[in-house]
Amino acid sequence: MREFIVEADGGSRGNPGPAGYGAVVRDAATGATLLEAAEYLGVTTNNVAEYRGLLAGLHAAHTLDPAAAVHVRMDSRLVVEQMSGRWQVKHPAMKPLALEARGVFPPDRVTYEWIPRAENKHADRLANEAMDAGARGERWSAKGSTAEPEAGAPGAGEPPLDAPGRQDPRGPGDQRPTARGWSAAPDLGAPATLVLLRHGETPLTPQKRFSGSGGTNPPLSEIGREQAHRVAEALAKRGTVQAVLASPLTRTRETAEIVAARLNLDVVVEEGLRETDFGSWEGLTFGEVRDRYPDDLNAWLADPAARPTGGGESFAETAVRIAATKDELVTAHAGRTVLLVTHVTPIKTFVRLALGAPPESLFRMELSAASLSAVAYYADGNASVRLFNDTSHLR
Repeated sequence: MREFIVEADGGSRGNPGPAGYGAVVRDAATGATLLEAAEYLGVTTNNVAEYRGLLAGLHAAHTLDPAAAVHVRMDSRLVVEQMSGRWQVKHPAMKPLALEARGVFPPDRVTYEWIPRAENKHADRLANEAMDAGARGERWSAKGSTAEPEAGAPGAGEPPLDAPGRQDPRGPGDQRPTARGWSAAPDLGAPATLVLLRHGETPLTPQKRFSGSGGTNPPLSEIGREQAHRVAEALAKRGTVQAVLASPLTRTRETAEIVAARLNLDVVVEEGLRETDFGSWEGLTFGEVRDRYPDDLNAWLADPAARPTGGGESFAETAVRIAATKDELVTAHAGRTVLLVTHVTPIKTFVRLALGAPPESLFRMELSAASLSAVAYYADGNASVRLFNDTSHLR
């Protein structure tokens, strides 16, 4: 069984005041830094920020290996004692955070240790970097971090906050009524529903070539544009989409613009929805990558933390980015239905995280061009996959 060490910290300048957290995931065997996470939280308390740091670290570890064992090290005596079960969680703002933290991994696979602040410098500095970035009106980025990562560490995009790992509490025989469009459970309120649209075909799509965020950025083909118009008509008939967001790449923006024009909506570009960067594999077929980079390909298929040749983005890093993007969108669009025009890996990752499935499940999903999928996120933090790879509108 793989073992991780999670170091987490949170702080508030004023308590309550401007707050942020930082979290680090290390390999227990080597001590190497695998992922970093940090975020500015706005105005909240120090204790809430500490819990949010714990959640970010646990979810980051879960994206790397949901079957791992985790040892958490924090300088918050309150969080360590409460999560170890020795102290009760009484504050209403912390009860749901503690409950969510207990659901990321089975309790018997997570241990907690209190450490002095002097031994938690990495996570502490990440938290302060996040607060400093928030004061400037910016988001924290690993690229500008000075938080002493291990040499050769991959860094790690943005933090996951509440990537769901628990099953939907409704059983398979539950026949509660649903709302119009993608369904909602009335006792939990209307969910934030993310409708996930893969862009239409490009010239590279039929050839099944790697096409990520670091390649030639191809436009839609004529077939792809026709697919986008068909999606637009299908969504117009359904009538539930209230906003359209798109990855910054050309093929997704073109698809989104066609759909949004039919729905009389504007397109908002969301950087977090971009495709994985496939490094030197961009533009190659799977067979060509296998012939040129066999060892790198085997490592990539076996380990979600492995990067493509040439400094691309690992699936673990993509998952951290998508989890953070999901959290922001669910908060911003609570109770609404939002169309996200994005790519294969982000859509599969949304679905994988919603199901609590292991990273290797990405290789077991087929996702067609211009297909629709949907995930609903409820107020209690649970997720429900409503649709996957629907292409009926193209037939």
